[in-house]
Amino acid sequence: MVASYEKATFAGGCFWCMVEPFDQQPGIIEVVSGYTGGDKPNPTYEEVCTNTTGHREAVQITFDPHVFSYQKLLDIFWQQIDPTDAGGQFNDRGDSYKTAIFYHNEEQKRLAEQSKQRLEESGTFQEPIVTDILPAKTFYSAEEEHQDYYKKQSFHYQLYKKGSGRADFIKKYWKDIDSKEELKKKLTPIQYHVTQENGTERPFDNEYWNNQKEGLYVDIVSGEPLFTTNEQYDAGCGWPSFTQPLNRNALKENLDTSHGMRRIEVRSDEADSHLGHVFDDGPIDQGGMRYCINSAALRFIPKEDLTKEGFEQYKHLFE
Repeated sequence: MVASYEKATFAGGCFWCMVEPFDQQPGIIEVVSGYTGGDKPNPTYEEVCTNTTGHREAVQITFDPHVFSYQKLLDIFWQQIDPTDAGGQFNDRGDSYKTAIFYHNEEQKRLAEQSKQRLEESGTFQEPIVTDILPAKTFYSAEEEHQDYYKKQSFHYQLYKKGSGRADFIKKYWKDIDSKEELKKKLTPIQYHVTQENGTERPFDNEYWNNQKEGLYVDIVSGEPLFTTNEQYDAGCGWPSFTQPLNRNALKENLDTSHGMRRIEVRSDEADSHLGHVFDDGPIDQGGMRYCINSAALRFIPKEDLTKEGFEQYKHLFE
């Protein structure tokens, strides 16, 4: 491991669901599913599931703290779990599914305890926060079929995340999106039409189709980071075009059969904003995809304003 990299270890119930939130974030080097907290060497998945090994399903994250801080990792962690559940997580019951923050040094311990206290004082939950904060023990990587499960078995993963109750819980407690009435006041008519009514703005007559500045594009509704100018190119279509998103987990793709065509619609994950469409006619040497996105669905943050706007972790992308 490079000297400047650090490790963070979190138990949040089923480890299938704890990789995606951290993966592809800036400064995240690796996310590994595994087992920790117990004393049995090299446990198997079947052994851990018996709740007799002392181990919990967990993820271990290798990260660059100069790009993505431990505090930001903690923020993501809390927003994936039910921290009031002492018996497991959602449909998964037993000690192996209990939540925990395993700290690797005293600074991580201090930050973890502070973040837990803030959550307790926030009033988000009426019941006590029961997530353990424990010293890190030996971490054992899980079997290969459990690594990057959300990528390898994406359909089953989405069904499981929804069916277990985790997805609805996260939406209820953590995704604070304005109502339609509030959005009508907050957004311009074209922004509302595009994001909430699946509209399309006019080509060559929108804000960012020929943007020449460097920076980050975020969802106009939620502020979720979506694209950067590093992947933007002139596709000649009159809308902002990108070869890939900043984080594929931030997008959802749906089959769109409107207007007598078969297209793949792109929506933001957090706010469910309609963004545009993705096509397979992009630059071959950059993956062959073209994300054709409405300017009205985006807010642009120039690179010199990233720190001021709270997106300092993305500054390294433009250095």
